[in-house]
Amino acid sequence: MITIDPTTQSEQDNYKLLIGSIIPRPIALVTTLSSSGVLNAAPFSYFNIVAANPPLISVSVQRKNGEQKDTSRNAIELGAFVVHISDESYIKQLNETAANLPPEESEVTFAGLTPVSSEKITVPGIAEAKIRMECLLERAIPLGGSETTPACDLLIGRIVYFHIDEALYENGHVDSELLKPISRLAGNSYSMLGETFSIERPR
Repeated sequence: MITIDPTTQSEQDNYKLLIGSIIPRPIALVTTLSSSGVLNAAPFSYFNIVAANPPLISVSVQRKNGEQKDTSRNAIELGAFVVHISDESYIKQLNETAANLPPEESEVTFAGLTPVSSEKITVPGIAEAKIRMECLLERAIPLGGSETTPACDLLIGRIVYFHIDEALYENGHVDSELLKPISRLAGNSYSMLGETFSIERPR
């Protein structure tokens, strides 16, 4: 067994171990709205469930040299964002939203995605996604780095509206095989759902 003290190696080396070990990771495509009305979109694989009562999800948005990315800044300023589940049907367009565009340009337009109005928040979603969740910002927590230059913003979103393709939904459940979700591995590698199995949990 190899043992490694993370304090003895670089941030990049620790990053490689994290993204190569914690796999597969679900990908959230997050849309936010800037104060000037630009619809921003970006994919994040530091994403998961926090709680079900109320429904809370988390997205960790990494900073660059302590500076907030558009997603964090917009979500904090407006207090809302939309999270979309990534699937095979639009993965190429989703990947395009990772382009490093200036704040005044929309990744949604750049990627050829279709904006769609939300029900309870002002931030539009993306029509191509089979599942999207309208979120109010529950909390934004700067973490890591130093007190003056945090490494990331942990966004906790409270889901106030679910949108689910009716073909996926039956009796309160989502059909994962029909959803065909995409997850992130290391580097430029991704994974599809693949083979699944069931095992009873102990009581």
